Amino acid sequence: MSTAVPADQVPLSQPLPGATIGQAVTRFFKKYATFTGRASRSEYWWWVLVNAIISGVLYGIAYGLGGFGAVSAETGAMTIGPGGWLGITLYSVWGLAVIIPTLALIWRRLHDTNRSGAFFFLVFIPLIGGIILLIFVLLPSDPAGARFDQ
Repeated sequence: MSTAVPADQVPLSQPLPGATIGQAVTRFFKKYATFTGRASRSEYWWWVLVNAIISGVLYGIAYGLGGFGAVSAETGAMTIGPGGWLGITLYSVWGLAVIIPTLALIWRRLHDTNRSGAFFFLVFIPLIGGIILLIFVLLPSDPAGARFDQ
């Protein structure tokens, strides 16, 4: 039995608990640069999985096309392969296209745990900042996070 809620019954300003992978990706792009509101754990983690898969495939394409270079036996210099620029460009464009909405999603996920999105800046604390942020996004939703809704 599926626990997914029809996405058309939940406004974009509200989190969608039990979101499917398609719903999560659709909501991710519809809320491209929205730093207000909340995001459920399923919305967040489905996007993390999709982004990891797409990034991995693009990285593999860039690597396969020679994007990470080879060392010339004659000069010892590293040169990018003939198709390398294409692979590097695809990988870079994807990264640039999703950086702002990914930050917005993290911000909304923190709101759903009743924390300010500014807790994101913990990642700049060496060694433990990223671990603390990971723990925060793993936490369940807190109903008090509704204070961040529009």
